[in-house]
Amino acid sequence: MQATGRGHVRIIAGSLRGSKLPVAALEGLRPTSDRARETLFNWLQNDIAGRKALDLFAGSGALGFEAVSRGAGQVVMVERNPVAFAGLLESRNRLKTENVELVNADALAWLPGQHGQCFDLIFLDPPFAGDIWHTLWPLLVPVLAETATLYLELPVDRETAWPAGISQLKQSKTRQSRQLLLQWQKPVIG
Repeated sequence: MQATGRGHVRIIAGSLRGSKLPVAALEGLRPTSDRARETLFNWLQNDIAGRKALDLFAGSGALGFEAVSRGAGQVVMVERNPVAFAGLLESRNRLKTENVELVNADALAWLPGQHGQCFDLIFLDPPFAGDIWHTLWPLLVPVLAETATLYLELPVDRETAWPAGISQLKQSKTRQSRQLLLQWQKPVIG
């Protein structure tokens, strides 16, 4: 079901501070709140510049564009919904963010073709309606840099297990979601 109308979110800080990002009124689309984004980027403040980031379930692009605004070297945003993807295109063109690559695809179908790419900052805020984590982790691990930082947003009442090599750094909560900051260190084999 698709609702009509649009809203927006604003980029909180950095070179694009105050810029509006369109948010399509789509079922299940819930951009990361200002409070959660502010907390996340306070956690990351010294670890963004020059990094290659992946915003895997981009939606409005609030996380990816915030990372660009704060100095990320490159951001790849993956979004399957054509209406939300059109909003990402509009934002990238209006903001003239040439270091943003947009991909209109299902994240779980796109990941297997990305072996060889390495991301060191990953934003994971999938739709809350499903539980894709058991499918997502094996697809995601091959595209993680040797050391990577991951942000997860989950419903407040949902738990997920993560693969060996990932440890939790920080956690916060809002009424609807939990935000986790994780660290990946590629396990040494042998």
